[in-house]
Amino acid sequence: MTILLNGENLSIEDIVAIAREQEHVELTDAAWAGVERSRAAVDALLDSGAVVYGITTGFGDFKSILINRADTATLQRNLVRSHAVGVGPTLPTEAVRALMAVRANTLAKGYSGVQPTTLRRLLDLLNHGVHPVVPSRGSLGASGDLAPLAHIALTLIGEGEAEWGGETLPSAEALARADLQPVTLGAKEGLALVNGTALMGGLGALIVHGAELVYRTANIAGALSLEALEGSAQAFDPRLQAVRPHPRQVECAAHLRTLLEGSGLVRQLHDPHRVQDAYSLRCMPQVHGAVHDAVAYARWVMDIENNSATDNPLLFWEGDTPIALSGGNFHGELTALALDYLKIGLTELGNISERRINRLVDPHSNGGLLPPFLTEHGGLNTGFMLAHYTAAALASENKTLAHPASADTIPTSGNTEDHVSMGPTAAHHALMVLDNAQGILAIELLCAAQAVDFRRRGRLANAALGQGTTSAYDLIRQSVPFLAEDAYLAPLIAQVKGLVVSGEIAMRA
Repeated sequence: MTILLNGENLSIEDIVAIAREQEHVELTDAAWAGVERSRAAVDALLDSGAVVYGITTGFGDFKSILINRADTATLQRNLVRSHAVGVGPTLPTEAVRALMAVRANTLAKGYSGVQPTTLRRLLDLLNHGVHPVVPSRGSLGASGDLAPLAHIALTLIGEGEAEWGGETLPSAEALARADLQPVTLGAKEGLALVNGTALMGGLGALIVHGAELVYRTANIAGALSLEALEGSAQAFDPRLQAVRPHPRQVECAAHLRTLLEGSGLVRQLHDPHRVQDAYSLRCMPQVHGAVHDAVAYARWVMDIENNSATDNPLLFWEGDTPIALSGGNFHGELTALALDYLKIGLTELGNISERRINRLVDPHSNGGLLPPFLTEHGGLNTGFMLAHYTAAALASENKTLAHPASADTIPTSGNTEDHVSMGPTAAHHALMVLDNAQGILAIELLCAAQAVDFRRRGRLANAALGQGTTSAYDLIRQSVPFLAEDAYLAPLIAQVKGLVVSGEIAMRA
């Protein structure tokens, strides 16, 4: 399959396919025409002798220094070299591919002034599997994601390092092995390549995709836990939702009702000793639904951002006159706030899941319905006691990561760039929070399946699970059996987490 870029309709699903499935990428004919027209604007401005930031001047606090036309290529090369200052762990291949896809789509929009040959080479990197080595830290998310994008541009000019065929090589060698040539940057091109929000947008797309699966998985895990704890589905009654009609609360309650339909393990009759369930069960529509709002908002932002022109200056035509407009489309505040909101939501999803795990393993919390720590012969066996510890540790770590990165700022570039978004930090933290939430939900699913097996003994031996939880339970049991005695739990948690991350659990119901 070939994914066509035109700067207008690159979806999160497209980015995931390019990043993870390494789908082929190409521009539409109309997009190529727009790229050529944008480049013609740069050439016309050079010919006119106009003073244009980043084309005939230096960058940042050097904006008032004029550059001779003969030094244009040197200026752009120096920009890329000087901005490739990333540190820390390198981004995984899928993240680098997501970055490149977003940047290529931004350039395809036709306002950045790159040469078609340069954009073609960026597509070639994706299509030939040449992946620049990109350190993950170093971007403030204000004048775009300068450092990470500079490391990608460095590979385009044959410098720095890249991965090809599973081997990390000097970029020039990686290009040669892929039968590609480095490019020579012309006026404006270095700036067009490094100035933009591709790291925030690319990582954001991957995070949103994972968060949507996690939200749906949380509903399934919560429903299975409710069955294991003999909870009631009354709190999900549509009449309750109708009088507080937040759309995603209503949607979540409907999903839970569908999951639990036909269950023989939920509490059906009025029990004077159990009038209401704990909040972690009863308030799932209100909490999970609110988290889904955060996920949906992040999707909305990423869909717009990843189809936007985000470098500076941008090139336009007024009739036959080229115009370069300087602005602030590179500032990542929109994505920073969305990712902060999202990571707070995912933290809450982990918090409520951890509370359900506690109720499953603690007989004082579940009224003695289940054996302590979900094990027979407690004392000799420890059961899921320590699995809960891990969930608690992950939930606690998420609380520290949930601090909004966008609330911080630090002036740079001689105080010219005096307010920054810290969006890349928000993205890195959101990715960590997502990973932790996936781990917490895996532990809840393991515990809930074990608890269901205990409940389906005696008179409930033939009790059915809900129509939605049945398939999720069956999938878990294909990977992890009922544990009659203590077992090495770490790989079992990892197996179920794999089902969460891949979306196999989410897509079962």
